Amino acid sequence: VYEELTRFLGEKPASLKIKTGRSNILMLVGIQGSGKTTTGAKLARYFQKRGLKTALVCTDTFRPGALAQLDQLGRLVNVPVYGDPKGKSSIEIALDGLKKFDNYDMVIIDTAGRHKDEKSLIKEMRTMEENINPDEVVLVIDGTIGQQAATQAKAFHEATPIGSIFVAKLDGSARGGGALSAVAAIGAPIKFIGTGEKIGDVEPFVPSRFVGRLLGMGDLQSLIEKVREAEVEVPEKKLRAFLSGRFTLT
Repeated sequence: VYEELTRFLGEKPASLKIKTGRSNILMLVGIQGSGKTTTGAKLARYFQKRGLKTALVCTDTFRPGALAQLDQLGRLVNVPVYGDPKGKSSIEIALDGLKKFDNYDMVIIDTAGRHKDEKSLIKEMRTMEENINPDEVVLVIDGTIGQQAATQAKAFHEATPIGSIFVAKLDGSARGGGALSAVAAIGAPIKFIGTGEKIGDVEPFVPSRFVGRLLGMGDLQSLIEKVREAEVEVPEKKLRAFLSGRFTLT
């Protein structure tokens, strides 16, 4: 089961391809409360630590305090944030933000939370993706969401092709099984996971570790390697003796 699940999620970690000499645009999407804004700041910190000039753009014109929250998180990690508190069009805000951060290596666009049944918001997301043409659309999934993840992921993927998945809130008792449903529904790889509340609690997704955690078995990869090292070939004669119950302590 461990090996099949690992194979299903991709045996090697899927990495984000960064193009040099121009701005790389990441567009974060997801339902309300999935942790997109915090995830945006976490990814900004992650890329900043790897030497990339990074900026954040808040296009959430629906949630009161969305810009203030991103602003506060941006200041924590010294990453500039653009947003327009009086702006009505999230697409215009996104385009203005991209102009402002034209010479940055990585620009992360935080969008408003939306539900699969909110037709106007899903349509807005599609229009934004067409206008800003991001390098990757990242679906942020709450690790505690469970089976609902599949239907949500499918609806988002139909509106804008999802390039990768970020599983947030994996610091509690949730094991993130819903993330498997999302992968199954849309076939996009998980590239990052959020492992805590702090801004630095983000790590690239390693399938073998995740599956070990999912099955409640810790880091199975090293255990499997140890078992393989200890494996011995048993001659058929001894094998028959074992099966018939005739064997000595030696």
